[in-house]
This record gives sequence, C-alpha cells and structure tokens, in this order.
Amino acid sequence: MDKKVSRLRRAVATRRKIAELRMHRLSVYRSNLHIYANVISPEGDKVLFSASTLEPEVRKELADSKKSGGNVEAAVIVGKRVAEKAKAAGIESVAFDRSGFRYHGRVKALAEAAREAGLKF
Repeated sequence: MDKKVSRLRRAVATRRKIAELRMHRLSVYRSNLHIYANVISPEGDKVLFSASTLEPEVRKELADSKKSGGNVEAAVIVGKRVAEKAKAAGIESVAFDRSGFRYHGRVKALAEAAREAGLKF
C-alpha cells in the first residue's frame, strides 16, 4: 500500500461521519508547494468557495514576505481567508476534513488560523 492509498483510506471514516452529520465541510489538501482549503455543501455535491496559495492576493502577500506556498505561514494566510469567506457567506460552523493528512504542521496551522478568524468546528 503506497502513501496516497493509505491517506485516502484514513479519509474515508472522517468523510462518512461528516456526511452523517449533514454539515458544511472544510476540506484541506496539501501538496509540496501549495495548500488548498474548500468549503463543501452538506450534500457534498459542490464547492461553495475555496482559498489556496495559488490565489493572486495570497501569492502577492507571500511574495512580499519572500515565502513559498508550502510552509506554515502560507497555511495561516489560507486559513484566515477561508474563514473570512465562510463568515461572509453566513457559515458559522463547519466540520474539519483533513483528507487523511496528519493533524500537524501546515494542516494544524490552517485549522487554528480558521478558528482564530471566527470559524467554529
């Protein structure tokens, strides 16, 4: 079993539970260079909005600080942006879907930044 299959296997139980709860889902994906966060509808059929290190505003902010998209500082920026977008859309609470990634490093930084910005999960 390779790393990707293991990660997806770990993600299944979380996604099943979130579907049972019928909540909005904050899904996180990280690659070596970027981090992405999507808020998905309770039905699971569409992405309501997203934030990532590929957005021009985020890239400009990262360029100013001479950082890349694959670090904790970038994850904090993305976490704050997705929380702001959720609050603007009237979403107060979400279920956190770490997509099978371990809860540390960039994933943890994104989650804590979203909590500090007012999102509940």
